[in-house]
Amino acid sequence: MHIAVIAGDGIGRDVTAEAVKVLAAVAAASGRPIAFEHLPWSADHYLQTGETLPANGYDLLRSFDAVFVGALGDPRVPDNRHARDILLGTRFELDLYVNYRPVRLLDDRLCPLKDRGRTDVDFTVFRENTEGVYVGVGGRFKAGTPDEVAIQEEINTYKGVHRIIRHAFEHAKTRGLTKVCMADKSNAMQQGHALWQRVFREVAADYPGISATHQYIDALAMFLIKDPGQYEVIVTNNLFGDIITDIGGALQGGLGMAASGNIHPGRTSLFEPVHGSAPPLAGKDVANPMGAILSAALMLDTLGRGEEAAAIERAVEAAVAAGQTTTDIGGSLGTRAVGDWIAERVRRGY
Repeated sequence: MHIAVIAGDGIGRDVTAEAVKVLAAVAAASGRPIAFEHLPWSADHYLQTGETLPANGYDLLRSFDAVFVGALGDPRVPDNRHARDILLGTRFELDLYVNYRPVRLLDDRLCPLKDRGRTDVDFTVFRENTEGVYVGVGGRFKAGTPDEVAIQEEINTYKGVHRIIRHAFEHAKTRGLTKVCMADKSNAMQQGHALWQRVFREVAADYPGISATHQYIDALAMFLIKDPGQYEVIVTNNLFGDIITDIGGALQGGLGMAASGNIHPGRTSLFEPVHGSAPPLAGKDVANPMGAILSAALMLDTLGRGEEAAAIERAVEAAVAAGQTTTDIGGSLGTRAVGDWIAERVRRGY
């Protein structure tokens, strides 16, 4: 297995080092090697070279089994063009249409909701990852003047909507789940989201054993706080998925616990923790590496190495239960010590 590693900016470098450490530990324990190639693409690289990624960058990424990214974003690059080209560019160029974000609470005490626990917070969000308002269609007229006009278009295609909704139902079917909820804003966005409504009904008809429900996105955001236990699989568009998965991250103990994958089934895909680069915290040994480590587990599972993925997940869960965590979730360890503890647990418990 050959993995490209882009540690990126800020705490991305810190948490990626721990994820790679844990991957190396599980590879040694299982006897199934993992080769890493570290790519320098980052704000530092851009500022030094003027290059966000090389001309053959996307083709290079396609040559790997998967891509692992830490976090991208740096105030020294005000428009974050390097992050846009590396992250959003890879999503679009490699057609990574599935944004896969499992939301699973590992310990009751991490949930910020009163009287809610692990059985209430265990669902998956599938976010359409290549369309919507993030495609960059639009422009600004008379920019910087009192008459400025800014237009940002949302793009929805039958192909894009159909394949993400189909993927959500297939995920539910293969895992024995019985509920898929689609969220849109079709009462206000009556053209693009009418397409979501039509395709959802069409695809749902192929899965009679699965309860297919619809909620407007504002209602779903409210119910994620009031009653998250009602959800098993949620599917929605690019923007809404970006927002509600941060709610999901909070429900599972904070963004430091949240993992994600950007996937095209059967092709090279990209995995990353949900959190940002937090430049002021970089190098201070305080960032929570668990989201990155769980993203590494998600990568292994997607690549067919489920036993190793499960070993990592068990080790992370054990660390949380034992209080061997960073301060954001109640522990007293630094980033590196958490990675060491989980890696050792993987070696002993595989």
